[in-house]
Amino acid sequence: MVQIKHFTLREFDSPDAPGSGSAMQSDFLVKLDKARELCGLPFKINSGFRTPAHNKAVGGGEPNSAHTKGWAADIGYSSGTEGYRILTSLLAVGFNRIGVYKSWIHVDCDPSLPAKVIWSK
Repeated sequence: MVQIKHFTLREFDSPDAPGSGSAMQSDFLVKLDKARELCGLPFKINSGFRTPAHNKAVGGGEPNSAHTKGWAADIGYSSGTEGYRILTSLLAVGFNRIGVYKSWIHVDCDPSLPAKVIWSK
C-alpha cells in the first residue's frame, strides 16, 4: 500500500460502502498528498471513491466518472483565498483535470479521460 501523510483511506469511502476508499488509485493519492503538503491547508474530501449506485444518486453523476474508478476527489473550501491556494497547489503538482465550483474543487487524473481541461459551474 502506498504511504500517504495527510489523508486516511476512510476519507475517500463512498458513503454506501465503508472501506471502499481502498479502491483509490495509488498514483492519484500520492499526487494529492503532494498538493496538500504544498498547499499547507487541510483538504476536506467531500467525495472520493463512489460506487456506481452512489454516483448515480449524486445528481445523476457522470456515467464514466473518474470517481467510480478511484481517480478523483472533490475538495471543499470555505473562501476564495482557500480555494485559490488549493487550486494552485493542484496545478503545481501536475493535475490537469480540474473542475471549480462555488464551494468545492473536483480534481482527477483518470488516464482514460481527456487531459489539460478545466471547467466551472
